[in-house]
Amino acid sequence: MTDSTSNAGITDNGTDGVSGADPLAPIHRAYAAFAARDVGALLDAFDPDIEWVHPEGMDLYGLGGTKHGHAGVKEFLAHVPTVLGGMRLRPDEFVGGGERVVVFGHRDITSLSGYTETLPFVHSWFLREGRAVRMEDIFDTVAFHRVIES
Repeated sequence: MTDSTSNAGITDNGTDGVSGADPLAPIHRAYAAFAARDVGALLDAFDPDIEWVHPEGMDLYGLGGTKHGHAGVKEFLAHVPTVLGGMRLRPDEFVGGGERVVVFGHRDITSLSGYTETLPFVHSWFLREGRAVRMEDIFDTVAFHRVIES
């Protein structure tokens, strides 16, 4: 199925099989909120007890490990500008249905010095009752370090 609101490719099994709701809707809302820098709308897509997981290899910059709940996500997002000059997510493909959605995409990362590079990512999402309960960000930490240090 192709998403009519963007150029991103979509693969899914239709509805969640329980409520008939689009299982990708909360994930689309999360990416739209992130793009708009609307933290309130982003958190609305998340369960209050969300697990927000990033590779341990990002610990050096305070960006690794698991953050818990809305407070943990807000703390993480507030810390990002101390390490990066900017970031834009470009989800390319959404795969999933039911409680699991995997997003393949690219992110444009800008260092504090102004250097920008595009790196691929995979986001693994778990949903419950129409809200994200876990997001795991999977990416090449060595390449990410290279951008931060440029």
